[in-house]
Formats: sequence, C-alpha cells, structure tokens
Amino acid sequence: MESTTPAIRGGAGRRQDTRRRGAVVAALMLAMALAALDSTVVSTAVPQIVGDLGGFSVFSWLFSGYLLAVTVTLPVYGKLSDTFGRKPVLVVGAAVFLLGSLLCAAAWNMGALIAFRIVQGLGGGALQGTVQTLAADLYPLAERPKIQSRLSTVWAVSAVAGPGLGGVLAAYADWRWIFLVNLPIGAAALWLIVRHLHEPERAEARPARVDWAGALAVFACGGVLLTALVQGGVAWPWLSAPSLALAGTGLALVAVVVWVERRAAAPIIPGWVWRRRTIAAVNLALGALGLLMVAPSVFLPTYAQSVLGLAPVAAGFVLSVWTLSWPVSAALSQHVYRRIGFRDTALLGIGLAALILFAFPFLPYPGSWWQPALLMLLLGGALGLFQLPLIVGVQSTVGWSERGTTTASVLFCRQTGQTLGASLFGAVANGVLAARLGGAGDLDSVTRALDDGTAAEATRRAIAGAVHAVYLGAAVAAALAFVVLLVVAPRRFPVLED
Repeated sequence: MESTTPAIRGGAGRRQDTRRRGAVVAALMLAMALAALDSTVVSTAVPQIVGDLGGFSVFSWLFSGYLLAVTVTLPVYGKLSDTFGRKPVLVVGAAVFLLGSLLCAAAWNMGALIAFRIVQGLGGGALQGTVQTLAADLYPLAERPKIQSRLSTVWAVSAVAGPGLGGVLAAYADWRWIFLVNLPIGAAALWLIVRHLHEPERAEARPARVDWAGALAVFACGGVLLTALVQGGVAWPWLSAPSLALAGTGLALVAVVVWVERRAAAPIIPGWVWRRRTIAAVNLALGALGLLMVAPSVFLPTYAQSVLGLAPVAAGFVLSVWTLSWPVSAALSQHVYRRIGFRDTALLGIGLAALILFAFPFLPYPGSWWQPALLMLLLGGALGLFQLPLIVGVQSTVGWSERGTTTASVLFCRQTGQTLGASLFGAVANGVLAARLGGAGDLDSVTRALDDGTAAEATRRAIAGAVHAVYLGAAVAAALAFVVLLVVAPRRFPVLED
C-alpha cells in the first residue's frame, strides 16, 4: 500500500500509528477550515472594511485576487508535492497563508489589503491541493470516504458558520480580527503536521530539477486568463480593449506554456493528465461542477431576497441547506460505488442534479421559501453522490508520485469552472434583465432598486426570469458533465492495488 504512514508491527505500534494518523487528520481538518472559512468570513465584513479603508470601487478584488492566486498555484503545488513530498509543501503553504493573514490584519488601505489577500491565496493553493492529496495518502481505498466526508463536513460547517462569525467579529470587535483568528488555528495545524506527519523515504529517485520556467508560465497564463474572466463584463465591457488585450495575451501565454512544458524534463502540467481517459473525464466533469455551482451560490440569495421577500438571514438559510445534505450523501456514496462503480455512481448523481436544476424555473411565482430550500436539499444530496466518487476514484488510479499532480489538476479545473461560471452566468442574468426591462439595468443595480423600494412588480418578475435562465444554464452544464462521463470515462476506473 502506498501511504504516508510507515509500516508498523505489533499491537502497540498499531495503536501509536492510529493516534498519529488521527492527529494528522485533525491537522488536515484545521488546515481545510482555514481555506474554507476565508471567503465566507470576509464577505460579511465588507461594509466595515470599506468604511475603514475606503476603496469601494475595487473591493471585489478582495475575493477575486484571492481566488486567482489559489487557482493558478494549484498545479504548481501539486507537482512540488509529488517531487518533494506533501509535508514540506503543506508547511510552507500554511506559513505563507498565516503570513498573509497577519499582513491583512495590518493593512492600511484597500490596495494593501488586496495585495495581502493575494499573498494569502498563494498559501491557500497549497492548503487546498495538499490536504486533499494527503487524505488519499493516509487511507486505503476502502477507508477514503471517511476522511473525504470529514473534509466535506468542514466545508459545510464553514459555509454555514462563516458569515455569522464574520458578522460577529465585525460588529463587536474589529474586522481585523477576521484575519487574526487564523493565526491560532493555523499554528495548531502546523504543530500537528510537524510533530505527527512522517513521510517514509521513497525508493524512486526524485527529479533533481524543478520546472520553474513552467511554473512561471502556468502562473502568468492562468492569472491573465482568469483576470479576463473575472473582470470582463464587470470592470469593462466584454468587447472592450482591456478584455481583448487580456484574452489575446492569455492565448499567447497558452502557447508559451505548451512550448515550455513539452521541453521540460519534469513538467508542472504533464501531458498524461489529459492523455489518460479517467483523469481527463474527471477534470472536465468537475470543471462543469464548478460552473453549475455558481447558479445557487451566487444567484439564489438574490432570488430569495428580491423575489421571495426574505430577510438576508433567511435567504442564507435557503442556500445553506445544501451543505447539510452534501456531506451526508458523500459519506453514503461508498455503499453505491462499491456496487455499481465510480463512474455509474457519478452518473446517477449528476443526472439527478440536472433534473433538479431544470425543475427550478418551474417553481410557482412568487412561491414560498420551502420550495427552493427543498430543491437545494435535494441538489446537495445529488452533488455529494457525484463529486466524492470521482475524487476518490481518480486518486485511486495513480501512485504516490502522481497523486499530487492529479489531485491538483482536478481542483484546478473545478476552480476554473467556478470562475467561468461567474462570468458566463452573470452575462446571462444581465442579458435577460436588459431584454425584459427595455435594455436598462443589470442585476446589481436592479437589486439595489428593490432594496430601496423603488422597483415595480415587473422588476421582480424580471429578476425571477434572470435567475431561472441561470438555473437552466446550470442544468445544461450538468448534462454536459453527464455526457462527458458517459462517453470519455471508462466504465470501470483502472484502480491500483493498495
């Protein structure tokens, strides 16, 4: 069995190994909590941050900058963890994240805070990718759903508790404590990792050189293209000079990445990631997952407040119910994929998700809060049945020396799908609003008008139509994921022996 836990003989040794592994799992959950809580905690403190530092016109980069840094560093950290081991990458990543948190707490203006959020993101990429990789290293295939369900629970709890924690800190303490609370959590995770995670020496020779040119090219290419997606249609029109310049530069950098990686002895993004059917299919399917997740996570709160007339807290509850069913479904998915296989279990989950998303536009207008809440509860169950079997399955098709790269490629595609979804569905929503309101207004301005009480009933119906169109787009993304798995993925994943 390929594992980060060394072979132990005797009952006492096994107990010691179990305690050590439990300590490492606790550290992984703490590290994942740092990454999971980050954006949700910050979001509720934006008014206080802007009131203190100014910079309202650029505050969205508090989230975009962090997201860009996390996304573009995932492939780099994945390759480094395969080269040097998981422990040094996780320790360095956690240290960078905590340094960024400390700097954020000391920020003197919005520009500095955005820059320090990017530093946080540079560490966050290591946390997300390496934690998921270590989860597969620590457990054999039969036990991997345990750790994956625990990590899913961390994300669920963070999604529910994060906004409340951020609001409490901003209201009763100071917004800077949002970043300072990361320090004791991260310190505890670092101490547990350094003390209890012992990776055995590997017999195979490690590459003597790191593909730094490829890492720089991947970072630059990803940063430019994701910036174009994040800012297009928001900071400037899609067909404006900045958008076209960024798109052109990004495409040129894609060519540079291909050229550099083909000549590298140990490329950051090796060609086998896309040549192997299983990995390629999972990458594409989870990219579609990232895309479709934007519909509920971004647009459902607006729908709940503007169309259903709910208060912000109640609107957050309507969204958060999917975080209750998702980890439960993920934990139970092992009983399904052990019978019918990884691919067919994922097909069942994404097929159900497509039907649920397609049903959303048929909800009565204006309807009641429990109707979208019920759909979200079902959607979380369907996506738990879809995502976890794919992650566990694809990690089980590679050995230790390829697992970090494989896991990072999966997470990179999911993050990129989310970025693409935010831009694509934002354009869809604004287009529907413009068509229904005579070419005037976008979702943000119309929502503000509703908050001010100056909008008519026609505006509420236009918002409902815009969100319905977004959910139809999400259903199409789910259907595409279904087709990709059906056509590209092998019916039985080529799982390696533990």
